[in-house]
Amino acid sequence: MVLYVANRQIVLPGDPIATREHNVVGAVYWEGNCAYASAVALIELRNGGKEINVIPLSGTYKPRVGDVVIGYVTDILVTGWEVDIKSPYRAYLPLQEATLKYVDITSTDLRTLLDINDVILARIIDFNLSYEIPVTLTIKEAKLGKIMSGTIVEIRPVKVPRVIGRKGSMINMFKEELNCDVIVGQNGRVWVKCKDERDEAFLAQVIKYVEAESHVSGLTERVRNMIRRYKLSKT
Repeated sequence: MVLYVANRQIVLPGDPIATREHNVVGAVYWEGNCAYASAVALIELRNGGKEINVIPLSGTYKPRVGDVVIGYVTDILVTGWEVDIKSPYRAYLPLQEATLKYVDITSTDLRTLLDINDVILARIIDFNLSYEIPVTLTIKEAKLGKIMSGTIVEIRPVKVPRVIGRKGSMINMFKEELNCDVIVGQNGRVWVKCKDERDEAFLAQVIKYVEAESHVSGLTERVRNMIRRYKLSKT
C-alpha cells in the first residue's frame, strides 16, 4: 500500500500516484499495480489518504447526460437549433425540447423562438456518438431557457468544481455577499446577474481569480476578504 503524493501536490503526466490498495479517481491511468497521472493535476487526499482525487488542471469539456450547460445558438436547422456548448462534440436543441407549445415548422420562422447568437441554459438529455450531432439538449425544464441579460464568464471546464466550491460554498458566498444570481454550467460557462452592473463586472473578475488560483489553499477565505474590501470601497 504505497502512496507517492501529498495533499495539494501538483503532478505531471506520468507521475506515480498510488498502488491499487488506494481508491484513486480522476485523471489517471493504470499500469500494473500503480496509478499514474494522465494530465497536469492537483492531488486531493481524503479519508486519511485512502481516497485520492486527481483533479486535472486543464482539458476540454466532455458532455454527460444530466449536465446543465450554457450554450450559444450557432445555426438554425429545419427542426431545431445547433448549439455551441464549448465541446469538441456538436449539440442539437430539437424544437420539441424548446417549447411546450405546438409549432408548425412549415409556417413558423424558428428565429422568432431562438436566433443565432442567443444564449441558452440547457440540460443534456442524450449523448450518442452514432448521431451526426451527438449531444441533444432540452430547455423545457424549470429555470432553463433563453438567457436574456447578465454576464457570461468563460472558465476552463476542469475548474468548475472549484468555482462552485465544496457543497456550493463559493456560489453561496457570491449570492449572500453580493446578492447576485450565479449559475455555473458544467461546460465552463458561468452566468452572473446582479442588481448593480458594477457588482457584475467585479464578480466576473473574482470568478477568473478563482479559476487562476484554484490550487491555492484557503482560497474561499481570500475571496471572501476580496469581496468585503470591494463592498467597503463602494460605501
